[in-house]
Amino acid sequence: MKQLHSIEELDQFIGEGGKRLLFKHSTVCPISTAAHDEYQAYLQGADIPAAMILVREDRPVSNEVESRFGVKHESPQIFLIDNGEVKWHTSHWKITKQAIGEAVNA
Repeated sequence: MKQLHSIEELDQFIGEGGKRLLFKHSTVCPISTAAHDEYQAYLQGADIPAAMILVREDRPVSNEVESRFGVKHESPQIFLIDNGEVKWHTSHWKITKQAIGEAVNA
């Protein structure tokens, strides 16, 4: 999983096409830590490009996701992006290994 630090890295990640997962994570939030664990658990058995944005450390990138996709910022938050479009997103306790798998396989 790659960490995105700039809007250029976000552009490159999204521009590569196909299905990919993007996770917005707050390192100071226990709910986000639990969601991050679920995300990591899903990725262990998955073959899908994945990235993460640390919302406090890389705020401009996090804000760009909200602006670009028109999805209100939450943290934690996950997006399934397919060919540059958000196909699914959720946040907080709804981020589970099972929910991610169901979204990717839908």
